[in-house]
Amino acid sequence: MSKPRIAIIGLGLIGGSIGLALRRIGNDYEVIGHDRKHTVAGQARKRGAVGKTEWNLISACEGADLIIIATPVMAIKETLTAIAPYLKPGCLVTDTANIKEPVMTWAKEILPDTVSFVGGDPIISQETSAGSLPTGIEGARADLFQGGLYCLTPSSEAAPQAVQLATDLVHLLGARPFFLDAAEHDGLVAGIDHLPFVLSAALLGTTITSPAWREMRKLAGDAFQSATHFSSADAATYRDVCLANGENIVRWIDACLARLKELREVIAAQEAEKLEKTFEGAMSVRDKWLRDKAEGRWELTERMPALPPQQSFLRRLIGLG
Repeated sequence: MSKPRIAIIGLGLIGGSIGLALRRIGNDYEVIGHDRKHTVAGQARKRGAVGKTEWNLISACEGADLIIIATPVMAIKETLTAIAPYLKPGCLVTDTANIKEPVMTWAKEILPDTVSFVGGDPIISQETSAGSLPTGIEGARADLFQGGLYCLTPSSEAAPQAVQLATDLVHLLGARPFFLDAAEHDGLVAGIDHLPFVLSAALLGTTITSPAWREMRKLAGDAFQSATHFSSADAATYRDVCLANGENIVRWIDACLARLKELREVIAAQEAEKLEKTFEGAMSVRDKWLRDKAEGRWELTERMPALPPQQSFLRRLIGLG
């Protein structure tokens, strides 16, 4: 009897880390990888993130019981279209994009009724005291998701056992599942994940176009470096996020502009006490958030699988096949 087959499409930081985590746990299933860049696929195989790679996307997905699409969001629709006619009945398809509404729509329109789709978005932090960690397959590690949240947005058509399989996968990666609606997800991440890089671009655009930039750049220290940090080196990633989640991002930009206007008025009026309270409040909220984040105190209500994660995952994987 052949082993259950897991296909990971896209072998960068997320896909590579998922592969490393799965293969570290055991070899009761086969992990196949595919990446458009053959050099990346080769690195993933060499690092042990996948057991083998397929240069052809369809070959990687045919016969798979679980398919994890870890590509940029704008590549997901094309990927779903390509693999849809070749999917094994009963298989689970999931993704890792941090925008969910468009992906859920594409999955509903493209995938056959014989498979289930559960959207996913792992919440990771790549910052350390030494700065950003490597991205891409070079930065992949088996414990990337350990202790973090992993958002799940099941489609209304997803079979209950497929949703449970996705939940088991999250536990297997060391993360905690957090279920929410796709529209709610996109509205929330627009404020805490997308607005920051928009503000970084705005701050850079404001300062580097100033006649004083030639001298300012020499004085720029940690504050400027931190405020203008981009987690990805690919500008197309930010372009695509703005195109796919523009309405939510614009709403958060408007809220930020209103807040900036309030602060401007307080600063212009030289209201010392109000300024101090503003910064004290902001710093206090941030400190509490960091403590809660470190301790995982999110007051989550999650249902743990009845079986140990690995056993439960394998049984459901085999059952779906």
